[in-house]
Amino acid sequence: MHRRLPEALYNQIEALARATARTKRFLTIDALTCYVERESWQIRDIYEGIREADAGEFATDEQVKGVFAKYGA
Repeated sequence: MHRRLPEALYNQIEALARATARTKRFLTIDALTCYVERESWQIRDIYEGIREADAGEFATDEQVKGVFAKYGA
């Protein structure tokens, strides 16, 4: 693990592991899991937007104007 990570990051993980009585492996897997879950919405939303566009599901001009009016844009 240490040889593949920047030394400062490795040291932070090591210190956090000691402070929380967790293993470095646990912390690493937990961090990656949280990151992947947090970022995956983008891919889902992009594909959903493409599907909607391919199906011709677009907001009307009035709907767009309503959103802009609501948020002051």
